[in-house]
Amino acid sequence: MPKFDYDLFVIGAGSGGVRAARISAGHGAKVAVAEERYLGGTCVNVGCVPKKLLVYAAHYAEDFEDASGFGWTVAKPEFDWGSLIAAKDKEIKRLNGVYKKMLDNAGVDVIEGTAHLTGTNQISVGERTYSAKFILIACGGWPTVPEFPGHDLAITSNEAFFLNQLPESVIVVGGGYIAVEFAGIFHGLGSRVSQIYRGPLFLRGFDQDVRKTLAEEMTNKGIDLKFNQNIERIEHQNGRLEARMTDGTSASADTIMYATGRRPKTGNLGLQNIGVQTRENGAIVVDAYSRSTVKNIYAVGDCTDRINLTPVAIKEGHAVAETIFNDNPTRPDHIDVPSAVFSQPSIGSVGLTEDQAREKFGPVDVYKSRFRPMKHTLSGRAETTMMKLIVAPQSERVIGCHMVGPDAAEIIQGIAIAIKSGATKSQFDATMGIHPSAAEEFVTMRIKEPEPDACESVPV
Repeated sequence: MPKFDYDLFVIGAGSGGVRAARISAGHGAKVAVAEERYLGGTCVNVGCVPKKLLVYAAHYAEDFEDASGFGWTVAKPEFDWGSLIAAKDKEIKRLNGVYKKMLDNAGVDVIEGTAHLTGTNQISVGERTYSAKFILIACGGWPTVPEFPGHDLAITSNEAFFLNQLPESVIVVGGGYIAVEFAGIFHGLGSRVSQIYRGPLFLRGFDQDVRKTLAEEMTNKGIDLKFNQNIERIEHQNGRLEARMTDGTSASADTIMYATGRRPKTGNLGLQNIGVQTRENGAIVVDAYSRSTVKNIYAVGDCTDRINLTPVAIKEGHAVAETIFNDNPTRPDHIDVPSAVFSQPSIGSVGLTEDQAREKFGPVDVYKSRFRPMKHTLSGRAETTMMKLIVAPQSERVIGCHMVGPDAAEIIQGIAIAIKSGATKSQFDATMGIHPSAAEEFVTMRIKEPEPDACESVPV
C-alpha cells in the first residue's frame, strides 16, 4: 500500500502549477491539482489573455480614424461593450477547456475546491484529506485596495473584465503596468479617463526614457495623468463616485478602478502552522530551486513575488518538476527576463535600465532614437516611437534594450535572444536591417547620447 495518495499535490491550476503538474506526471509521478476558481489562473481568466483582447479592441478606435489617410471611407463606427465581453468570455471558456484537457491527457487528477495545508504532507479540500510526498504551492496573487473611507466603492482589474456596461468616465488609480494598460483600454473604447499615481512618474522600475515617453504619448491621446496625487476618500454623489484628493481637490467618475498592487494569495493556506516562512506581504520564501523552508514544499509564480510574469511561473514550475522527478536539479533563470506593457503605445523591455547599468558598470554607452512611424506619415497621427540600447563600453555587450511603440513586444522578444546570448553592439551593427520596418532601427543606431548632467534630477 503506498505511503502517500500522491507524489505531488499542486495547489493552484495557473500557469506555473499546470506546467509543474504536467511535466511531473510525464516523469511518472502521480499528481493532483486543486483549484478553487478557474483553470488557467489569473493569466487566462482575469489577466494577460482577456486584457490583451481588450487592448486589441481599444486599438480599433485609432485604426478607424487612421483609415482615411490611406484612402478608406469608413462609416461612423459604433462600439458595443456587451458584444466584446461576450466574445472574451467565450474565448476564456474555450481556454479553460484546453487546460482541463491538457491535465486529463497527462493523467493529472483535478480537484475542485479550496485547499488548506493541515500538515507538511497533508492537504484538505472540503471534507476530503489527501497526502502527498511533495507539495507545490502555485496559488498566485490577488489585487488589493488600500483601506480608506469608501475604498469598498472601488473596483479592481478582476471586476473590470465583467462590468455590465462601459463607464462614460473612469478614474484609474495606480502606476504599474495594469493601471496604464487599463487606462489605455478604457480610453480607446470611449471612456473619459484620468489616471492617478502617488509618485512623480508611473512605471517605477522601467527605464526613465520609457516612462517619460509613455507619459507624453498618453497625455497627447487625451488621458488625464495626475502625478504626485492620491485619493483620501470616495463618496456617492448624484449617482456618481466622487474622489476627494490629498491636495483638497475632487474628481468624479462613474467607475474608480484601483490597480495599486497585488498580494500573494497565501493568507488562508495554513502555512504558519507547518513552518513555511513568508515575508511581510505573504510571499513564500524560497531558495534558488523554489523550495520553501519546509524541505518537501515548493512554491512558484506570483505567490513567491519574484518576477510576477506568466512565462516566469511556467519556467519555475517546469524546473520544480525536473528537480524532483527527473533527477535533474534545475534553477529557474531570472536574469534578462524580457517584459512588455500593453499600454498604448506599448512597451517592450529587456536587460538593465540606464540607471541600473550606470550603477553596475559606471559609464555606459547609450543609443537612442525617437521617430514618427512610417504608418503615421499618411495617417497624420502625431504618435512617436522611442528605441534605446544600453552598451557596456569595455565588453561592448548590449546590456539593455527598451522600446515604446507599436509591436514593441514582438520586436523585443527577438532582441531578448540576442541579449541573452551576450551579443555586442558590433554584432548588432553587422546585422542587416529589414526595410522598411521600425525594428531595423535597433541595428542602425550609431550616434551615442551625450553623458547626462550629473545634477539632473531623476523621478522615482
